[in-house]
Amino acid sequence: MRVGFRSVGGCGPLGQQKPSRRAIGLRVCPAGLRFATAPMLNHDRPPLTERRVQLMATCLCDAFYDDVARATVEVLEHLGVAVEFPEGQTCCGQPAFNGGDWAASRKVVRHTVKTFAGSVPVIVPSGSCAAMMFHGAPLEFEREADLPEVEALGRRTWELADYLVNGLGLTSWPGRYDARIAFHRSCHSRGTATGEAAQRLLESIPGVTVLPFGEGEQCCGFGGTFSVSFPTISSAMGSLKLEHIRAVQPDALVSVDMSCLMHLGGLADKEGRPIRILHLAQVLRDALRQGGLLG
Repeated sequence: MRVGFRSVGGCGPLGQQKPSRRAIGLRVCPAGLRFATAPMLNHDRPPLTERRVQLMATCLCDAFYDDVARATVEVLEHLGVAVEFPEGQTCCGQPAFNGGDWAASRKVVRHTVKTFAGSVPVIVPSGSCAAMMFHGAPLEFEREADLPEVEALGRRTWELADYLVNGLGLTSWPGRYDARIAFHRSCHSRGTATGEAAQRLLESIPGVTVLPFGEGEQCCGFGGTFSVSFPTISSAMGSLKLEHIRAVQPDALVSVDMSCLMHLGGLADKEGRPIRILHLAQVLRDALRQGGLLG
């Protein structure tokens, strides 16, 4: 099935490519328009003074992809970064936020603010969860008394690739990884430095070839609760994305968001044509291993 897509400011992730209103008969909601124009606090960060961070592992790493969290720690520790893992962490609050239940989302965010108290950077192996902290959460707290605390956490929050390149100043990645890679830029990383940072690191690894593919800026169709509310459209978007990816015959599909990879990998498995999915952190970690730089 083919569905015409265009970018709208609807109720969902930032910059998400959704079907046109004409295609599905929906109106664009005002909250979505406000979200698309709200400022991002990742452009107003305090200077880094030490190599010590807190890791926000994300729900998907906790429930399904623990190796991504492990790879993130190994990558950071290889660079001499001390990693703290606050045991009380749960969710960033994004599912409820995207579903419109901002009251419930604020409860989760308040817990996150308390759990990640301090002044050191918070590193997130997810463009989506990171964007929730420096973009979505401040929006839903605009009229709340504790907005300053939420904004302070947002300013300390970094997506992993952004932190490595624009925080620590890396321009390349050592080791070796022999693979043809299709790199998917997640919607939530738009408007941030994450996509460029991740691609820069991937292209610098000896043995890696990053393959451009058709309609690379299109959404994978997941969109969190969007995939639950509109499963048919979500699947059609994902299948179209997979069609373009398969056309370049990559060895692996890589992204900074496991939510996108879970969606695309699940669709590929259901079609009986599985595709290897890897988080950026896993590629960086494995490049160190294959290059003999990590045991």
